[in-house]
Amino acid sequence: MDKQDELLKETEKLAKHMSLYQHDIAPDITSHARCSADAVEELIDQCDEKWRHMEKLQNKLTLLGTETVAESDAQLQKVDHELEMVRTCVQSKNKKLKDDLQREQKWLEEQQQLVEALTARQEELRNQVVEISEKRLIQELNKKIVKIRRYEEELLRALGEFLEEHFPLPEEQGNINKKKKGLPTDPPTQLITLHEILETLINKLTSTPHQPYLTLDETHWPPYIEMLLRYGIALRHPEDPSKIRLEAFHQ
Repeated sequence: MDKQDELLKETEKLAKHMSLYQHDIAPDITSHARCSADAVEELIDQCDEKWRHMEKLQNKLTLLGTETVAESDAQLQKVDHELEMVRTCVQSKNKKLKDDLQREQKWLEEQQQLVEALTARQEELRNQVVEISEKRLIQELNKKIVKIRRYEEELLRALGEFLEEHFPLPEEQGNINKKKKGLPTDPPTQLITLHEILETLINKLTSTPHQPYLTLDETHWPPYIEMLLRYGIALRHPEDPSKIRLEAFHQ
């Protein structure tokens, strides 16, 4: 733009100069009074030379304008090309981001399905564990009950053997004396063994704890009953002395 301004200024200057020449030579040429033919011809040559110079300047100015417009078009084309490249790059990145987003969404859905499946499996296993634990607990309890019953039977058997050995049923003294004298004996009273008395008291305490008392009669030998009461193995009913119960040793 600086060259163009200089050419414009030079062209304007030359045009003004030519106008001055034309103003000065017009009267002289028409009058032919004070100028010779050589002087007129010289002035005309100078004018032609100035006009040719002005035409060159005008041509340069025109070419310079054309070049400026061409450079301006080239710059716009360059900017358009760069913008097109940027647009293509942005579109490519957007497509990649869209593809990545779709992959992430698909992966998230798969993870959610996996979590749901694992949660359901965990709940199923938890229920199975609970069922297995309950079954195992019941089995262990049954085993313990069987062992306790066997142990109870062994204790009762050992207790029976001990009582039969050390606490046998007595014979009535009257019958013994009659046997010595050779007299007929009375039918003996059917007494209950100490083992049977204890077993009955134990069964009443465990099966009917709200009514654990045993009612005494002639089948229970009084010395055995007194022994049980004296050593704290059995207790009398607070209102009915004919009833006894086993002491609750387990409480």
